[in-house]
Amino acid sequence: MEITVTKENFAQEVLQAEQTVLVDFFATWCGPCKMIAPIVKQLADEGKAKVCKIDVDVQPELAMQFGVDSIPTLLVFKGGQLANRALGFCTKEQLEALL
Repeated sequence: MEITVTKENFAQEVLQAEQTVLVDFFATWCGPCKMIAPIVKQLADEGKAKVCKIDVDVQPELAMQFGVDSIPTLLVFKGGQLANRALGFCTKEQLEALL
């Protein structure tokens, strides 16, 4: 399952999550974001991590807070702490390695 995250629910969904969280910063118009979306969804469906999606056009404050200046940017949180980061398109294997 993929969860849409906003600044209002970010702490609850990401920082307070008990499992590893993959946060996908994307935009609906972004080609590489569209290419990686099925891979991210597959990881969510397989239960590899909790997947949270943040549209940078809707939530620019969160993008700025985490220094997201290119998309897709994928952040991995463990225990409420930023543990890993990937920029641009990644394969499923690369994303699994981040987790």
